[in-house]
Amino acid sequence: MKLQLELEQIREQQEVSWNKFSSGWRKWDDLVMDFLRPVGNEIVRMLNPKGNIEVLDIASGTGEPGLTIASMLNGGNVKLTDVSENMLVIAFENATKRGINNIDISVCDACELPFDDNTFDAISCRFGFMFFPDMLLAAKEMIRVLKPGGRIATSVWDVREKNFWVTVIMDAINRNIDTPAPLPGAPGMFRCAQHGLMLDLFSHVGFKNISQNEIAGKLNCKTFDVFWKFQTEVAAPIVAALEKADHVVRERIKMEVEQAVMQKYSEGNIAFDSSALVIYGEK
Repeated sequence: MKLQLELEQIREQQEVSWNKFSSGWRKWDDLVMDFLRPVGNEIVRMLNPKGNIEVLDIASGTGEPGLTIASMLNGGNVKLTDVSENMLVIAFENATKRGINNIDISVCDACELPFDDNTFDAISCRFGFMFFPDMLLAAKEMIRVLKPGGRIATSVWDVREKNFWVTVIMDAINRNIDTPAPLPGAPGMFRCAQHGLMLDLFSHVGFKNISQNEIAGKLNCKTFDVFWKFQTEVAAPIVAALEKADHVVRERIKMEVEQAVMQKYSEGNIAFDSSALVIYGEK
């Protein structure tokens, strides 16, 4: 009962957080989509969607890669899901702009999918697992709703050392603000980066023909000002930490981040390297 209560609290906190920051995600959608496109492309490549199949896109956010998958189908349908209703509103707006109408939207938790067994031919999930209240339960739900022979492709962030675009801010925050250390296994950016963790998870719930690829990306902010505004308008953990500090401390953090970024990108054009893992499996 205690564990269930804790999981429910995490889910509720995430719902509130993603809804709160949805306007920032709408504002920065073009930058984010450019940044995450290589990962989305790899998920799509692995799933190879075509024909009239039924696809479930989990943690859809503003719509990708679900909308791209929907555009590739002929008679098929994509179910976009997320815990945040506000994010799915943006996904629907993006679908309308692109003339994509073979989608349905469902606000739900990946740990409790409201679908029958053996419903979907494929599942896509871009950067969701790190934040699920219970990753094992979510994986069990995914294999449950997949049809026999169905395919799944998901992505998670690789190790901290390969993702300076986020660690440069979090490290400065940790130097200047007394933030409690996260509990082992708690939701977070690098929760799934441990070597073999996702492969073991997929194997444990019964997926087969499992594989994992590392995919590089570029967060092309061009200027520090764009980078800082982007991070402080979409990254809930960063905003939450900065809100605990007074003006002097916030400015010191910003200065430290700017110094570190400009030292690394002394020639001026700020385009952060990133690394993610794309994991594939079959039922």
